[in-house]
Amino acid sequence: MNHNYKKYIKKCISLAHKGEGFVSPNPLVGAVVLDKNGEVAGLGWHQKYGEAHAEVNAIADAKSKGFDIKGGTIFVSLEPCSHYGKTPPCADLIIKEGLKKVVIGCTDPNPKVNTGGIKKLRDAEIDVVTGILEDECKKLNEIFFKNQIKKLPYVAIKTATTMDGKIATKTGSSKWITSQKAREYVQKLRNKYDAILTGSGTVLADNPSLTCRTKGGRNPIRIVIDSKLKTPPSAKVYEDNGTKVYIAATKTTKTKDYGPNTEIIFCPVVNEKIDLNFLLKELYKKRVYSILIEAGGNLNGAFLKQNLADKVYQFIAPKILADNKAKSFADGLCANNIDDGLRLKIESVKTLEPDILIEAYL
Repeated sequence: MNHNYKKYIKKCISLAHKGEGFVSPNPLVGAVVLDKNGEVAGLGWHQKYGEAHAEVNAIADAKSKGFDIKGGTIFVSLEPCSHYGKTPPCADLIIKEGLKKVVIGCTDPNPKVNTGGIKKLRDAEIDVVTGILEDECKKLNEIFFKNQIKKLPYVAIKTATTMDGKIATKTGSSKWITSQKAREYVQKLRNKYDAILTGSGTVLADNPSLTCRTKGGRNPIRIVIDSKLKTPPSAKVYEDNGTKVYIAATKTTKTKDYGPNTEIIFCPVVNEKIDLNFLLKELYKKRVYSILIEAGGNLNGAFLKQNLADKVYQFIAPKILADNKAKSFADGLCANNIDDGLRLKIESVKTLEPDILIEAYL
């Protein structure tokens, strides 16, 4: 069965993605159960925060189909939990059901679990195999891993540019740089991330709603960096659609009434700008675990310059403005030498005809 380990962990990863937008702050997890004859008996994934984990759902699926899973194998993308949280430990259930082998993609970085689930299973004389497609499983939960290790939100920048890196003409015209297919993909990203962050300039210029328009998706929390509270309470971003809105302002700013769903976070100032480090720490305390930035060049550049972004999604349209006065997707780094520029690692390039999407890590 060894040659099938990767096959089933790939299936676990695929199943786990179905939980995107619904399980935060928990990790995305998928599970596959085989009976003792090696036949696929049950499939499961963590579907909603506070509800049954992937292993529980996969075992329940197998039982509902009449399979006898005693002596069988369970594949899971992340180490089974060993502690009581919102639900009982999955490791205990695996032991109770008589499964004899557990194949795991990667260990859980949560200090309450980290290798504890593996130890509990091995103490029960269950054969445990670890590290199958480990890198892929860690990437699946890159948000969760940063949360657990650094106690900060995962931050990604989303931008749509021309081939020469421009997000708008010098007059501010930007609708639409990319195609409908690319814009639909952005909606999937909005469903994936806990919050969308933008600046006051974008709110004043475009008056965006920053909602998720994917069928069955969830509206993200909205964050507006508006140091002087220039944006009007009537802006679409402040409409009450059932999600919270946070405004980052300076402590000396006179407040406005933005409505009951909006909270102002008063931040210290660094170099005459909102202290972004402070803001991220405060947002994490407020259970904002992942942020998608949809902003202009100044704010994008500030996050990049201060090494506060983890990832960039760059949608590139086959268009060229060829105008130095047009707006770039990131400003403020001011590199004098080419080697002074930020170096990113390209993770993938997707085609969204006629556009492309580059995913890169910092």
